[in-house]
Amino acid sequence: MANRVDARQTVTAENQRTPQAIILLGGPGAGKGTQAREICSHLEIPHISTGDILRSNISQQTPLGQKAKEYMNRGDLVPDDLIIDMVRDRIGQADCQGGFLLDGFPRTLGQAKALGGLLQDKRLGSPMVINLRVSTEVLVQRLSGRRICPSCQRTYHVTFQPPLRSGICDTDGAALQQRADDREEAIRERLVAYDEQTAPLIGYYGNEGRLFDVNGEQTPQLLTSELTRLFEVA
Repeated sequence: MANRVDARQTVTAENQRTPQAIILLGGPGAGKGTQAREICSHLEIPHISTGDILRSNISQQTPLGQKAKEYMNRGDLVPDDLIIDMVRDRIGQADCQGGFLLDGFPRTLGQAKALGGLLQDKRLGSPMVINLRVSTEVLVQRLSGRRICPSCQRTYHVTFQPPLRSGICDTDGAALQQRADDREEAIRERLVAYDEQTAPLIGYYGNEGRLFDVNGEQTPQLLTSELTRLFEVA
């Protein structure tokens, strides 16, 4: 069963010790990247993104990276077992000895079960899973309002962070653009796919009592404060 969390709560007594592995769940636009950086800074642990792991292995031309590139060059998805091998290699590095946060992994129930076996093999204990709960309509509002300068790549939001002149970059005066995948129809398709993949994860971790369900519709500052309290020892 998921633990609903608000700003007055801390981790329960049985979870007071900071877990070795933290998993951050949340749909596109939920603020995972921002909050991952804050949590990792607070706990002084590495932020592990599967996208970063993949790019690192490919750029360094590791055996795993070379295999992954073969799939990508064919236009195929990198298979789970290859991603899991990359995660195994990454969390075995020295900077992960004091804990780590996983962002973007696991994405499926199969990956979650494989990760559980991997953590058990390495005697790292059970992960703590934080789900940033944000409604579909709020996610659509957040993502569809993004605008990007094609010249300097500065990002704006029509509601939350508008430019000084509507549609014009403050830095270089270029006309702002909306990415194709930030249009409402594309966003809703991405969110449907995310829900289909992640709903089983929420049930899986919730049934094991490892899921902390947090209101992700707060301001970034309030959300950071609430997440920080999860790791306070009473």
